[in-house]
Amino acid sequence: MHDFQYKNGELCCEDVPVRTIAQRVGTPFYVYSATTLASHFRAFDRAFGGVPHLICFAVKSNPSSALLHLLGKEGSGADIVSGGELFRALRAGIDPKKIVYAGVGKRRDEIEYALKMDILMFNVESGEELQAIDRAAGDMRTRARVALRINPNIDAKTHPYISTGLKQNKFGIAIEQALEYYQMAKGLPHVDVVGIHQHIGSQITEVQPFVDALVKTTAFVKELRAAKINIQYINIGGGLGITYKDETPPLPQELAASVRPILADCGCTIVMEPGRAIVGNAGILVTSVLYHKEAEQKKFLIVDAGMNDLIRPSLYEAYHDIRPVVQQPAAETAVADVVGPICESGDFLAKDREMPMVKQGELLAVMGAGAYGYSMSSNYNSRPRVPEILVRGGEYFVIHERETYNDLVKGEKLPRWLD
Repeated sequence: MHDFQYKNGELCCEDVPVRTIAQRVGTPFYVYSATTLASHFRAFDRAFGGVPHLICFAVKSNPSSALLHLLGKEGSGADIVSGGELFRALRAGIDPKKIVYAGVGKRRDEIEYALKMDILMFNVESGEELQAIDRAAGDMRTRARVALRINPNIDAKTHPYISTGLKQNKFGIAIEQALEYYQMAKGLPHVDVVGIHQHIGSQITEVQPFVDALVKTTAFVKELRAAKINIQYINIGGGLGITYKDETPPLPQELAASVRPILADCGCTIVMEPGRAIVGNAGILVTSVLYHKEAEQKKFLIVDAGMNDLIRPSLYEAYHDIRPVVQQPAAETAVADVVGPICESGDFLAKDREMPMVKQGELLAVMGAGAYGYSMSSNYNSRPRVPEILVRGGEYFVIHERETYNDLVKGEKLPRWLD
């Protein structure tokens, strides 16, 4: 569910007409619903009520400071994959004891930063990373809490680029080899082994892959305990999908109902890392129609948002519903590509899409753009990043100003011989 609805033929975010925001800030821009964001977080929290659990929002899906503040006030922790994401989470007031650090390529300075902040735990992806964390902790005269990320070789049935739980993926330690890595970790002088981590992919629209992975994981936890390795946390990852087109992903309570029996007697705190399922449908990208163009066999709607603003369609051939901000019931429809201004043939928001032929200057809303939209945006073609807006009730707030041309060259310097 989300709070983007038509009222009297005009798309609103909660109680604010999207067109009103466009008149103030121009296009393109991202707009998020605070009510949707909070309700999605609470749905996960309620679903796992009655068992010890921690929800760590996947910061990579949307690192906006205002959104992180909002989720932190709801009680969320943070799933991070870089020192920058740690900085953002801490700046938003999220308790370090609710922060877990994943990712295959943690640098020494990032490890030291996380140790200094005393985060809950590292999700370790390799033997050399485990040793690097141990060395850093020893040099800092502290101890590092770790979970090892196991790869259960489960097909998440999602796009290959966002599948992470198969043997050919770069993530995690093969479950068949994991015991020896746990024994290595147990023997390190500056490491406390506290958990186990799995994450099989993103935009998963079925419960069964989660169930299959957890059956393997919980069986392995019993093996670890038999080896006198005490596991206090089972991190079940994230990856629950949302509806972009015609998917019917399970709701958090359906996921919980399927996995809670498997986790019932584990005696562990359950950690989850949802991102897309919380923020995906809480945000949209709003763009203006610049031109119409008709080639011999194609029609194009050229808009002012491009692949630098929302790369998912170009990168994953991902589908995003595109709707007129102001409905015109009698509008002519046609099959067209919705394309942006970037100098790439891969710059599109939709291909061969039947949609109303809105007029030049009118607004389109790209739905389900709250996750991996702004966070994956860039300055390609020297385009300033767009503003982000947060709505609550009848109020809207500019939470991230539109970049300027001066922002594009911030930090750049000329050598003396070019002066």
